[in-house]
Amino acid sequence: MMPAMSSAPQAASPRLLTLAWPLFLELWLAIAVGMVGTVLAGRMSDSAGGAFALANQVSATLFILLRIIGAGVSVVVTQSLGGGRRDTADQVARAVLGASSWIGLGTALLALVGAGPLLRLMNAPAEVLPLATVFLQSLCVAMLLDAWNASMASVMRAHLRTRDTLAVFVAMHVCHLALAWPLMQRMGLPGFALALAISRALGLALHLWLWRTRLGIRPSAADWWRLPRRELAAVLHIGLPGAAENIAYRLAFMVSVAVAALLGTQALATQAYALQLMYGVLLFGLATGFAVEIVVGHMIGAGRLHQAHRLVRRALARGLAVSTMVALCAALAAPWMLGWFTQDPQIIATGTTLMWITVLLEPGRTFNLVVINALRAAGDARYPVVAGAASMLLVLAGGSWVLGIYFGWGLAGLWIAYAADEWIRGLLMWRRWATLGWLPHARAAHRRLRAANAAA
Repeated sequence: MMPAMSSAPQAASPRLLTLAWPLFLELWLAIAVGMVGTVLAGRMSDSAGGAFALANQVSATLFILLRIIGAGVSVVVTQSLGGGRRDTADQVARAVLGASSWIGLGTALLALVGAGPLLRLMNAPAEVLPLATVFLQSLCVAMLLDAWNASMASVMRAHLRTRDTLAVFVAMHVCHLALAWPLMQRMGLPGFALALAISRALGLALHLWLWRTRLGIRPSAADWWRLPRRELAAVLHIGLPGAAENIAYRLAFMVSVAVAALLGTQALATQAYALQLMYGVLLFGLATGFAVEIVVGHMIGAGRLHQAHRLVRRALARGLAVSTMVALCAALAAPWMLGWFTQDPQIIATGTTLMWITVLLEPGRTFNLVVINALRAAGDARYPVVAGAASMLLVLAGGSWVLGIYFGWGLAGLWIAYAADEWIRGLLMWRRWATLGWLPHARAAHRRLRAANAAA
């Protein structure tokens, strides 16, 4: 039984669909740009397609470092706004700018200096390694700019300005696509990175303008490097466990990518093309998860725990139905869609098999995308990493090698391991939510906000 929290009258809670559709379009645009880049690289050669995918996987792994603050800023800001503490929300937003600068700079330096060793660690084939190394190094400027853009967009979304962030990302992606094709023709894969950096600089300028005009936040010069302890402590309380969960997953997933690389250039290219299609399938669940985090954060701040519980159950039911339907449609269309990337019949046949495995995988992933974000928004950030660590290590990473290499199932073995891991972790997360294990954390967060309001 979940007792109601007593609180003063609050404004109506934000609607999930109102937040989810701009997030869906924003994520769809990002996936579409990645897919276009993969197509352009694949048309250069399958080696270039594999290099593009491998470097992007390493880049995404390095970018996970930003989750140290990214996983916490949205929750702290939404809870503060839900509890009526706009001043606290603004202080946290400024604090995150400085943290983004230092983490973004560190990520960029890692890409620049460690590109070769990191790619060799990923078992990059000989014909892929030089292309991927140069491409990863050329991404370093965009990584720093993306660190700022990601944090500023998270603050905008927490203020329910999802349409504004969508407009920024539309402008960024249109700029990127307009520049990518001519620059890649002249420069190869580094041309894609140059177009990316230019588009991210545009995004940063637009986010600064929106912060001033929509939120009334004008960052000072010191905000870009200062690390205020109190504000960042609140962010790290949520962000460190959230980042640990993301980092653990990414490292386990990278083991599977390294296993795919052991299978050869053709397998690596197949993995890259199938992953692009799979990213399109998971968009609805991912957008729903982000929207759930924002709405639940506002509800927790306002003490509306019953509403938060009901919302998550409804969002999960819808997400399961839609994700299964979308995965089935993608599997049916896979032979045609894979033809965008390559004309190799073996790649198309194997990739189609992987997309049918995705029909089994996606419902399990929906549990994670929706429920983990809800747990984090409620302040229950440690459980996902503690409960899921063994599955990520043994099932995702270990299972990829056992099924893919030891039993000789190839890429199909890797994707079966993906599905098993998602279902194990997803059911653990749902059990946590359904049994109200998150409730003490939500109550504690609400009490802190009430105490801060009383002291103000």
